[in-house]
Amino acid sequence: MFLNSLSGRFLLLTVVFVMLAEVMIFVPSVARFRQDYLQARLERGQIASLAVLAGPNNMVDPALEKELLRNAGVLNVVLRRNAVRELVLASPMPAPVHATYDLREPSPWVLIRDALARLFDPKDRIIRVIGTPVNKAGLLIEITLHTNDLRKQMLDYGLRVFMLSLVISIITAALLFLAVRRFLVAPISRVVSHITAYKEAPEDHRLIIEPTAGITELHEAEVALREMQIELSKALKQKDRLAALGGAVAKISHDLRNMLTTAQLLADRMEMSADPSVQRTAPKLVGSLTRAVNLCESTLTFGKAEEPEPEPTDLMIGPLIDDVIESELLSAPEGAVHFDVVVPTGMKVRADHEQLFRVLTNLVRNASQAIQATGRPGRISIMVEKGEKDWTVTIRDSGPGLPKKALENLFRPFEGGARKGGTGLGLSIASELVRGHGGRLELVETGEKGTCFRITMPISAQAGFSRTG
Repeated sequence: MFLNSLSGRFLLLTVVFVMLAEVMIFVPSVARFRQDYLQARLERGQIASLAVLAGPNNMVDPALEKELLRNAGVLNVVLRRNAVRELVLASPMPAPVHATYDLREPSPWVLIRDALARLFDPKDRIIRVIGTPVNKAGLLIEITLHTNDLRKQMLDYGLRVFMLSLVISIITAALLFLAVRRFLVAPISRVVSHITAYKEAPEDHRLIIEPTAGITELHEAEVALREMQIELSKALKQKDRLAALGGAVAKISHDLRNMLTTAQLLADRMEMSADPSVQRTAPKLVGSLTRAVNLCESTLTFGKAEEPEPEPTDLMIGPLIDDVIESELLSAPEGAVHFDVVVPTGMKVRADHEQLFRVLTNLVRNASQAIQATGRPGRISIMVEKGEKDWTVTIRDSGPGLPKKALENLFRPFEGGARKGGTGLGLSIASELVRGHGGRLELVETGEKGTCFRITMPISAQAGFSRTG
């Protein structure tokens, strides 16, 4: 519907506002018209009275007197000269005087009030009007007259003002309508068409809008839209790349799972060896292979949907941290990393064993690799604490700190790598797994003295939490 459009509503509002402005002009103008009408009747009455006073003995023929009163448009004329009030011209009064109006020093509000009262009173009244004679022809002049002609001329004048206002409002509205169409509606329609076209093919960079609007607000809107379209296109491309990468990883994980299953069977046989060193190493190897197989299966599941839901169990967190540290020491150069662990004795938590192991492994491995990158030995401290509502694991290293790029895109896959060549998947996966437990993973601090991450898990999610230790 036309009135629901921006142009239609602007056109309607313009007509309404112009008419409202004309009404505000109309009221005082009608009051002014009434004052001029009555003043003109006073002047005509004065001229008629001077004609009588110019005759012999201030007398005039009754027929001439009647003619003078009719030409002046009044019933009686009283002229006060030299403090003497004299009825100069008179005719029979058809009715008593309804009201008296003094035009010598009227206020604007009084004129407006009297004009509106006359405009809305359809009855013919007899009124007395008092004024000052022109050219100092006396002290005061009074006339009486009918109001029907006054009201008729006021209505005619008001109709002319209304028609003129209507024409002005239509012309003004039409000009403003064209201006709105040219300077507002057309640019907005252009933005809408760009949005519609971009929605159909967001991968086509040619459909990204180029800001051309001359109006500041519209130009800013186009600039913001362009930036949003560019960011969205990048996000969609990354999504496509991640989808392709997910498919590739799923295929690789499928084949890798088969290979690892075979290696796991061979490792099971190694446990039967009589060699003491093999007996010590075989359980670690079997555990690592089991985790690798589980990871491949989880990757296949992730490729189909999201990270699997955690399956919490009561577990001792101390031995779990020991397994993480031993796995990292096997892969790190000897003497490169030293660990300081503080865990309350016998502390139990309720969490998914494999997922918590992956979280701690990712964080510890990142810390270890950051230390190894410096070429100097370093330390990693792991502190577990319990509070009234949650328990925390704080992992601090003595590495060089995170680079700026990692801080800008922390916990974002393929963007928040903590080292050169890193993908940022470790922190992203760890954060997702922690959130799945109802907790949070956060960066506490980073700098030249090292980096500190903290895992916070709610106690309310635990079933068999131990208060000992």
